[in-house]
Amino acid sequence: MKQNIGNTDKIVRIIAGVALLSLLVLMEGDAKWLGLIGLVPIGTALIGWCPLYVPLGLSTKCGKGECCGGGNCGSKTE
Repeated sequence: MKQNIGNTDKIVRIIAGVALLSLLVLMEGDAKWLGLIGLVPIGTALIGWCPLYVPLGLSTKCGKGECCGGGNCGSKTE
């Protein structure tokens, strides 16, 4: 399983996950259990892999030999 989540993506996922988990405290009734959905972005951030990115061919992880859509991808062409 090749990691496909970059650092910025991880931070955004953790913030979104914590925000969703806060619904457990802030909401009342059965709706508060929707906050458990926050475990998904937190889990994907911790393992660094998003299964939804695979069929879509996406990756926000920039690294050696990988391109994250940022342009020249570190190649030195003159």
